[in-house]
Amino acid sequence: MNEVVLAAQDEIVLADRPAGLLLAITGVAIAVLLFLIIKVRLHAFFSLLIVSLLTSLAAGVGIGDVVDVVIDGFSSTVGTVALLVGFGAVLGRLVEVTGGAQVLADRMLDKFGTRRAPLALAVASLLYAFPIFLDAGFIVMLPIIYTVARRLGGSFMLYVLPSIGAFLMMHALTPPHPGPTAAATVMGADVGLVVIVSLLVGLPTWYLAGYRLGLLLAKRYPDWPVPSLLGEPEERDESERPGFWTTVFCLLLPLVLIFFNTIFSTLEQSGAVSAENFFYQLSRLIGTTSVALLISAIVAMWLLYIRPRKDRKVGNLLEDLVDNALAPVCSIILITGAGGAFGHVLTVSGIGQTIADGLDAAGMPVILAGFLVAIAFRVAQGSATVAATTAGSIMAPAVAGMDLNPIALAAIVVAITAGSITFSHVNDSGFWLIGRFCGFDTATTFKTWTVIGTAVGFMAFGLSWVVFAITS
Repeated sequence: MNEVVLAAQDEIVLADRPAGLLLAITGVAIAVLLFLIIKVRLHAFFSLLIVSLLTSLAAGVGIGDVVDVVIDGFSSTVGTVALLVGFGAVLGRLVEVTGGAQVLADRMLDKFGTRRAPLALAVASLLYAFPIFLDAGFIVMLPIIYTVARRLGGSFMLYVLPSIGAFLMMHALTPPHPGPTAAATVMGADVGLVVIVSLLVGLPTWYLAGYRLGLLLAKRYPDWPVPSLLGEPEERDESERPGFWTTVFCLLLPLVLIFFNTIFSTLEQSGAVSAENFFYQLSRLIGTTSVALLISAIVAMWLLYIRPRKDRKVGNLLEDLVDNALAPVCSIILITGAGGAFGHVLTVSGIGQTIADGLDAAGMPVILAGFLVAIAFRVAQGSATVAATTAGSIMAPAVAGMDLNPIALAAIVVAITAGSITFSHVNDSGFWLIGRFCGFDTATTFKTWTVIGTAVGFMAFGLSWVVFAITS
């Protein structure tokens, strides 16, 4: 018998299953899940939980532990996602309903012109995605994308897909995002060099596999409507809209707070400041993504909504606005949590480790092995962060004995993180989160989000291998 220890609960006993059987169970589980969602039209929340329970049983989890395994995956995902989505949705709704999104859209279109609107949105997303997690940053950017798409007309896909490519590239490849930061740390790479190599590889990857591919895919959906998930837009006179810099401040505030955390965490790890340093401790509180978004949402309530109004009923109006922002995202949070449960079940089954062990022992080039190991964990359990971290840990011993120069080592880290963003599917919480916020059905999410992420991963891997070959 194999024993798997899960965080925050007792040991789970997992029956032995041959590697071939684990692969077959995973394949059947995914096929059944897609059948239930696409053909039977059973809601994704129910489909994911049902298949998670059945997959646990088939993978050898004891009957008494099945529910604990599913709940553990569900709760750990929701515990993070619910705060990010909730605060992000409120901040996004405030920017939209007060006319702030219109102000930003007008300024952007004045500077770039209507023909370059998709590029302007993609560049803005690229900058916004650098310090902030994909899900939180994308949700806050959505009102601006919605507004530009409504103003200019045409397919919503034309404006959102290039931005998705920007967020995917930044999230996958560049520190301070958790996956590349963790992979660089466990492999002993210089994080600063990883940033340089990731941008050297990532910027052309974003332009071709993110922006250009996004435009190409958008042509397949010429009439895709703009979603109204955050509520219908409210037209406001120019005099009633917030100032440009006030709106920019509300959107940049979470980035500043997160950067504050990143800087002091780096200083603490390098020994420049102690763990007891006041500013380091403060950064751990206000610089975490969820708290940074909470602070930013509160500040936006005052600057964008309460201060410009003298109505005594503004409190009631604000309460209604928050309710209207949170209500539509509850379904997304539940679906995302269920996706996390399914991914956790596949992790507990050991399928990712089984595939990774085989690749690690195959004797292939280390940079290719790291890329494929990351893909194995990505496909098996869904999380890009876990895939990059685990693959980095597995490849670290092999890399340590190769006496590589720092740039070549950074290229291997980027190759691993590139593998972690590929082949997103139904066990990835981001698959459901982004798909639902964009109004995509499951098949459309595969044809857009998954295709762009996989293209970004493979092109980034190819370019990182070029860097590795030149410098090693």
